[in-house]
Amino acid sequence: MKKTFKITYTSLGVGKQAERFHRLYDRAVAKIRTAAGASFPHFIANKPVRGRGMSFRDQSPVDTRVVLARFRNATEDEIEAAMRTARAAFRQWGALPYKQRARLMQRAATVIRRSKFELAALMSMEVGKNRLEAMGDVEEAADLIDYYAQRLLATDGFYLPLNKLSPREDTATLLRPYGVWVVIAPFNFPLALSAGMSAGALLGGNTVVFKPSEDAPWCGHRLAEIYREAGLPPGVFNTLHGDGATGESMINHPDVDGAVFTGSRAVGMKIHRQFSRKTIRPCIIEMGGKNPAIVTASANAELAAEGVMRSAFGLQGQKCSACSRVYVDRKIKNKFLDHLLSKTSALTIGDPSNRGVYLGPVINQNSVTRFRRAVAEVQKDGGAVLYGGEVLNRDHFRHGFFVSPTIVDGLPRSHRLFRDELFLPFLAVTTVESLEQAVQYANNVEYGLTAGIYANNRKELRYFFDHIEAGVTYANRRSGATTGAWPGVNSFCGWKASGSTGKGACGPYYVQQFMREQSRTIMR
Repeated sequence: MKKTFKITYTSLGVGKQAERFHRLYDRAVAKIRTAAGASFPHFIANKPVRGRGMSFRDQSPVDTRVVLARFRNATEDEIEAAMRTARAAFRQWGALPYKQRARLMQRAATVIRRSKFELAALMSMEVGKNRLEAMGDVEEAADLIDYYAQRLLATDGFYLPLNKLSPREDTATLLRPYGVWVVIAPFNFPLALSAGMSAGALLGGNTVVFKPSEDAPWCGHRLAEIYREAGLPPGVFNTLHGDGATGESMINHPDVDGAVFTGSRAVGMKIHRQFSRKTIRPCIIEMGGKNPAIVTASANAELAAEGVMRSAFGLQGQKCSACSRVYVDRKIKNKFLDHLLSKTSALTIGDPSNRGVYLGPVINQNSVTRFRRAVAEVQKDGGAVLYGGEVLNRDHFRHGFFVSPTIVDGLPRSHRLFRDELFLPFLAVTTVESLEQAVQYANNVEYGLTAGIYANNRKELRYFFDHIEAGVTYANRRSGATTGAWPGVNSFCGWKASGSTGKGACGPYYVQQFMREQSRTIMR
């Protein structure tokens, strides 16, 4: 395909190329529908392994009657085989010159770009992303690999000469790989996060045993195919499918040297506590957020409403960076809400593989149940549902997991819906009297991932950046109040309970976390 346009979370548009984009997307959707229903294997040493564990169906959340694919949970024997294979491959891969590793990984980025319409169409059907967000996910996956490879090359493979105590002495520091890493990915960015986490480990010279989300196994299978097509040697990247129990068995395997996980706080903390019981091992965990947007009296109300709406309801609120609470100054609240309600009511809900649809389904029945409970709590605890609050289960929504984008007001600021991550298209709004009060409330949660502000006063912006407790911060962003980080542009780092390392994906320090330092001194 000609390089005529590129979709990011900031642009989320194709301009004059719209007709061509949608024509190619329609073609890719038809191709995925034709291929649906097949059974897919694990990949160990670049070879397909027909699993022997319990089978499970990969159903579309758009229409659960559609079985996209069939997979099997990895057995203990299959986990053992993958670990043994990764351990055997590590010696050669870890010793490979870093420029060769970078070159192989850059080939993978090229393969992703070559297949991007097919990958995005699959994502729309398997996860429920609309066309532009799905394509953004695919583009981000390729850019993550390329950016991390560029950082490896720009730092000479993380080699740095040091000072000398003697003229006969040569000293240097070098980052070296650990060994075998387990990579456990979530459903919501099934290619970008899977590619980003695995690329960090692989570029660092480690080998990988990877488990995609059981809600997005086909996307994970495609990543294994991509790495194989790019020429990664056998055993360097191995893929096992399964549920949470499968992931726990992988994490607890004695041959694992490091683990990287993106998902819920409960699971992340369990992994973190268990992983180093016998010996200290690196554990990179990103655990979500409860991300605030602050709208001051000096803000452009329409701009703020657009940014909040996009961050709250993009991918049905199923982003760890989604905006889920708003602190708006009393003086501008009514104007802001008018714009917000107008923009939200204009959103099209439906099959996200179709042109023009903005909101697709949530990922599964558990999410629908969680949505019902949240709405019931608002009504029970004296809040008001300003918009939405409905489970959509009639007509063309009947066989999918559809809920309406929901905006609530009037809850106490201490309410759990201002504290707990829901992973839903659910936005809580409250009134504040000052920026200082807004920041205080914004910080009064255990998470610290993303935060945004809308203000046309430089002092207010400076106060926000100096006092907000979040690793990713934005001001006056129309494309998303709290969402939209991009490789090499916005480091994506969680503070507090949102992350374990303080060094984020998409940023210049990510790959180093998959390596350990060795000091070298040579006397002449």
